[in-house]
Amino acid sequence: METEAPISSSPSVPSGPPLDPREVLQKILDGLGLQTKVEVFTVDGSTLLHIATAEPGRLIGKHGQTLSQLQFLVNRILQRASAEAPRVTVDCERYRERQRDDTLKKVLEAADNVRRWGDAVKIGPFSAFDRRVIHLHMEKDRELEAVSEGDGDEAGMKRMIIRVREKPVA
Repeated sequence: METEAPISSSPSVPSGPPLDPREVLQKILDGLGLQTKVEVFTVDGSTLLHIATAEPGRLIGKHGQTLSQLQFLVNRILQRASAEAPRVTVDCERYRERQRDDTLKKVLEAADNVRRWGDAVKIGPFSAFDRRVIHLHMEKDRELEAVSEGDGDEAGMKRMIIRVREKPVA
């Protein structure tokens, strides 16, 4: 009777040389038959892959969903090649930058209402990417804080609460 080797429940992640993120993304886009140019930028210490194309709507998708899925795929490929690969952000025609600006505008309006009336304000729902932007922005505020609410929906979208920061107990 032959014995089989035990099957590992989690695939091992090789620790080989890291792949070039730009090349990985460009290969995916070329495989989709899209005419694109990928440029690499460093923003706040992290890598941003910017896609220039004549058809940004096809890559961005509804509410940025296609762009987020493309980013997820690129990061998975990079992580499979090297466990130490840094995470990258994928943007198309400055979509994420515009979204970040719109999100921060909503946060600033909510923060003004909290300062004026003292009551917490619920905003959102937001994706994990947007929540991170909000948390990083609100860390700088000494009076107010942002708190994610609940488990979120099936797409991972959660509402946030902007409220007066609790005073530390002395």
